[in-house]
Amino acid sequence: MEILASFEPMLKQERYKAFVDYFSKNSPDAQTELNYSNPFELLVAVILSAQCTDKRINQVTPKLFARYPDAHSLAASSVDEVFSYIRSVSYPNNKAKHLVGMAQLLIEKFDNIVPEKIEDLVKLPGVGRKTANVISSVVYHNPAMAVDTHVYRVANRLGLTYRATTPLAVEKQLVKNLPKDTIAIAHHWLILHGRYICLARKPLCEKCPITYMCKYFEKNHHIKSVSAIPETKN
Repeated sequence: MEILASFEPMLKQERYKAFVDYFSKNSPDAQTELNYSNPFELLVAVILSAQCTDKRINQVTPKLFARYPDAHSLAASSVDEVFSYIRSVSYPNNKAKHLVGMAQLLIEKFDNIVPEKIEDLVKLPGVGRKTANVISSVVYHNPAMAVDTHVYRVANRLGLTYRATTPLAVEKQLVKNLPKDTIAIAHHWLILHGRYICLARKPLCEKCPITYMCKYFEKNHHIKSVSAIPETKN
């Protein structure tokens, strides 16, 4: 029977410090994997990425951005034409409507400038709190925490959150406990760790470099003391 090394209990702030220390050293330049060249393109890409992979979105956006390089060209388009460019993403009908509506409102209400404030961003069609937080943090470098399925899962598994059963609850706990200057990049740390290591169905714990701070690992690879292992007769 395999005996695993014992865990040293971590207080909440010790766990947060360990998390920040590790990723600050090993992933100091983490960023979104969506391809874009300006705030408008990022907004379009993030709207499209809802319940879809970044890989798929990056396959679609080159032709989409070539056809619609700005809000004016997108606002003047028909929903059917936009649909023809994004038919391979999830929920293309709704997203085509959202993109055209977003571009129109961006021109009418925001002078063709992607807004910075969360309360303004969520007024745009297709933009919920998660998308708004992405734009606020990536474009404007604000301490905003966008919570997607990866962030939600990894934060809970690591033990960074406690009894957080909604994305908003996860967001609030992370923003409260992370150093302010790490909140924006911590979003990417959590997403990338969830995308490549801490998978939803079968996390790759054997490849994970941060099991020493992980409550999920501690719980699911629990330690049996030597005295608890039945002795064998010689």
